[in-house]
Amino acid sequence: MMHAKLSRRELLTALPVGALVATTPVARAEPSQAGLSFLAVGDWGRNGAYHQTEVARQMGSAAASINAGFVISVGDNFYEDGVQSAQDPQWKTSFEDVYVEPSLQAPWYAVLGNHDYRGVPQAQIDYAKTSQRWKMPNRYYKVSGDEIGWPLIDMFVIDSSPLVNEYREKVHSKIADNVRTQDTAAQLAWLDAELGRSTAAWKIVFGHHTIYSGGSEHGNTSELLAQIKPILERHGVQAYLNGHEHDLQHIRVGQIDYICSGAGSEVRPTGPIPGTRFCLARSGFAKFKMIRDSLELSFVDYMGASVYHTVIARERA
Repeated sequence: MMHAKLSRRELLTALPVGALVATTPVARAEPSQAGLSFLAVGDWGRNGAYHQTEVARQMGSAAASINAGFVISVGDNFYEDGVQSAQDPQWKTSFEDVYVEPSLQAPWYAVLGNHDYRGVPQAQIDYAKTSQRWKMPNRYYKVSGDEIGWPLIDMFVIDSSPLVNEYREKVHSKIADNVRTQDTAAQLAWLDAELGRSTAAWKIVFGHHTIYSGGSEHGNTSELLAQIKPILERHGVQAYLNGHEHDLQHIRVGQIDYICSGAGSEVRPTGPIPGTRFCLARSGFAKFKMIRDSLELSFVDYMGASVYHTVIARERA
């Protein structure tokens, strides 16, 4: 269902629920004290520019309205070249001075993006050691349901840049030097093993790069299609959340929902691919409300308009 008036250009890329895929209506989930609410935003760190400040303000309102427990940052946290240390000025100008609303002082579980790899990735891990809200214990990690007070979910943060061949192949490049420091086989083995051990009703994976995407800049990521998607399918993961494309997308392929929330500041054109349920090139973020058997997804734009809403069932037909 579309709730906001779109421009003529945006109408060419915004698709309502079920525009390409026939669906069976799902009853809207009612809030429950046993539920969980959170936000997701990516590709944002631009010193407040390109609607970053406006998005942050609307995130604050949304987080307060749903009592959000945390925020997921799906990478490219600082442009253009990441941060250089835990004392880098961008921690203040792009993060602390932008996301100022009281409701956003909750934990931020952060993912590394390719632009973060152009700086010093370890600096974001180091900042987490002193910050009250920035959470990044390692380049990839698990957030258990017990940690966030809702045992029905386990969340898994992957570090996708080292899996992408083009970064490793760059000559005399800071990003190539950084991604080569990671043992990608070890990360894939970790994800496979941790998902296999999880007995949570919900398993959600967060990464920066797309698996499926209709974005004009990147599209599908072949390395993640080959290496990550089979692991997600094998272990019954319900959703994969990413950034990288500067837009808002919801795609369903097979039993997995692929959700892009990469519109935290600058946006680029997007369009439909097979499985697309919604896509829009407009600055904004994703809002989630989860109960035992369903997950509500809403996209909210930088003006506070709800541009998309759907409900994802935990078990698929």
